[in-house]
Amino acid sequence: MVLRQSLTLTLLASALIAAPVSAVENSLAGQEKIDKSAAASQKKINNLVDQTTSDFEKYRVAAQRLESLTIFNKQMAKLVESQKSEIVSINQQINDIDSIETGALPLMLKMTTTLGDIIAADVPFLLNDRKERFENLTILIDQANVSAGEKYRRIMEAYQIEMEFGRTIEAYRDVLVTNDNSEPRTVDFLRIGRVGLYYQTLDGSESGRWDSERNAWEMLNSSHRNSIRDGLRIARKQMPPELLTLPVNAPAL
Repeated sequence: MVLRQSLTLTLLASALIAAPVSAVENSLAGQEKIDKSAAASQKKINNLVDQTTSDFEKYRVAAQRLESLTIFNKQMAKLVESQKSEIVSINQQINDIDSIETGALPLMLKMTTTLGDIIAADVPFLLNDRKERFENLTILIDQANVSAGEKYRRIMEAYQIEMEFGRTIEAYRDVLVTNDNSEPRTVDFLRIGRVGLYYQTLDGSESGRWDSERNAWEMLNSSHRNSIRDGLRIARKQMPPELLTLPVNAPAL
């Protein structure tokens, strides 16, 4: 009898202990399920946030592009209007070209002819270069594919070069051809503006000048040798400027 009561108490105690353990396990399983569900929900929320952020960023970029395109289109519209005005102006200029060239051509022809006369009557320095420049102008005037503006610019450029000759000093080496039928010789030339053109042989033994009244070369005595030599050095910037004693051509009245 006592043994039966003891066994009954033991079974009852085991049942009482087993009941809380089962409840805890069920509770833990439920909590785990809730946690998994919450994690899944959070993941969905995170995905939605990421998608929303991405969509907003795309919208912001698109809005900026739209604003930039709007500004660009406005600027292009202004540019198109400006180009239309420019086209009208260019067309008008094209229409005026014929009348401009018709009026300018006689003047340019006269200026070119006058330039040739100046070179022919002038002191004969750098004749090859100057004659070549003049001949190129006469060819240029007859070229239909060159604009009137370019022709005029080239003519004025040639006149500017000729003007500079009148206020500069220059030394250069070239061939001397005299009027006495002597052999051409390579000499050093000294040009002082347009009032004096001198030469000196390479060994310094002979010097001369251009006489504008006789249109011929004149040999100078040895007293001018040092002055011409110094003038050549001054023109080449080999010595500082100083006073030179040399005969000059009288200016034409």
